[in-house]
Amino acid sequence: MTATGNIAIANAAHVSTHSLFVCKTCASVWQDGKRVGVSGGEQLLKQLQDLALNWELKEQFAIHEVECMSACNRSCVVAFAAQGKTTYLFGDLAVDSSGAVLQCASQYYNKVDGVLPWSERPQVLKKGVLAKIPPLY
Repeated sequence: MTATGNIAIANAAHVSTHSLFVCKTCASVWQDGKRVGVSGGEQLLKQLQDLALNWELKEQFAIHEVECMSACNRSCVVAFAAQGKTTYLFGDLAVDSSGAVLQCASQYYNKVDGVLPWSERPQVLKKGVLAKIPPLY
């Protein structure tokens, strides 16, 4: 096997089973059609990445930055997704809600079907559900 083949096998062994998508364009300031400064989504993403360094699920739950999730009027948007589970899209999150997002991600991970009952979610994720998408099997 080639060195490249070994790398592919090593990377396949570390594939995350769950994904947290974070829109990095959300809550941007625009001037003359160009983004100015650091967006709220980028701030939330950075906080999530920093907090996740010590998260028990960091190997099972990949954090992906997304250029746009088309929820611009409900900025600071995240989504939880996994094969065979309901996908959730949340918006209107505060820039400093990273702890609650990872708490909810942990709950999502522990649910076989991914369903997050309203009463069990962290307070900041009880509102702002933009989509609840049935699972792909």
